[in-house]
Amino acid sequence: MHSHWWESKRSGYLLMIMLVFFWGFEYIVAKSALDACKPITLVFFKYSVGFVVLTVIKLARDRRLPFRKKDIPFFLICAIFGDIFYYGCEYGALTYLPVSVVTIILAFVPAVSIVAEIFVYKRKPTVAIVAGIVVCAAGVGLVVGADFTELLKGGAIGYLLAFFAVISWNIYNFITAKLTGHYNPLDLTLYQLAAAILLSAPYAAFNLPDVALADPSLILAIAYLGVVSSAFGFMIYVNAVAVIGVTPSSLFSNMLPVTSTFFGWIFLRETISFAQIMGGVIVIAAGSVVIWLKGKQDEIEP
Repeated sequence: MHSHWWESKRSGYLLMIMLVFFWGFEYIVAKSALDACKPITLVFFKYSVGFVVLTVIKLARDRRLPFRKKDIPFFLICAIFGDIFYYGCEYGALTYLPVSVVTIILAFVPAVSIVAEIFVYKRKPTVAIVAGIVVCAAGVGLVVGADFTELLKGGAIGYLLAFFAVISWNIYNFITAKLTGHYNPLDLTLYQLAAAILLSAPYAAFNLPDVALADPSLILAIAYLGVVSSAFGFMIYVNAVAVIGVTPSSLFSNMLPVTSTFFGWIFLRETISFAQIMGGVIVIAAGSVVIWLKGKQDEIEP
């Protein structure tokens, strides 16, 4: 049995292009579901569906589940920051801001990650990487500052939630990095999903959507988030990292603001200012350069 779902790099690139569209559309689906569900409740439903799908896939592949009790605190921390805090903040931001603006700010994750590495691992970035981070930060500043009146109306809460999501995801990444050497990606994800479901279940139990709002569109939205975005999205991304590499996969992920903005315009009739568009272009371009340069640096420095 092959260790990957596909071996061809061409297939990897094609599926990652498809995944960028799937994940871009996820924001549209999530924003509609948030009309009936609170953010953490939506996280619970989304991961419960994803967990069931991935469990079936796991049972079809093998039935071994290696587990170290001493890793339980790390799984709980990953669930808190990578699932509950991250998606709670991201989905919360979607209730205040256009999809495109939220995803542009989330594209700032790689730059913040490299800054965190400087303090956590004492890794010195190149001058070019530092310049890219500065330009990326300037682009985010342009996006946030372009609509000052929106900040005064309460949009500031949305921006704060989006920035908290960026910080939460970086904490999650650093903790997950400690676990990747001991578990294969599918097992690791199943454990993290299980932890997230357990932690979010009490909140979800007391904050279920109103029965009158639980229509077929909400059920379809949860199914999409759980099956397409979480389960199959995970399989595509993890396999892409193995076949085409970490840096190319990350570059594809950084294109999410493009697809999410397109879907936001088509389905939600959302528009953003010219200044925010320019800021988004700067963030995406500078962030992509930073990811590429960081990949080259990692190849030189093991």
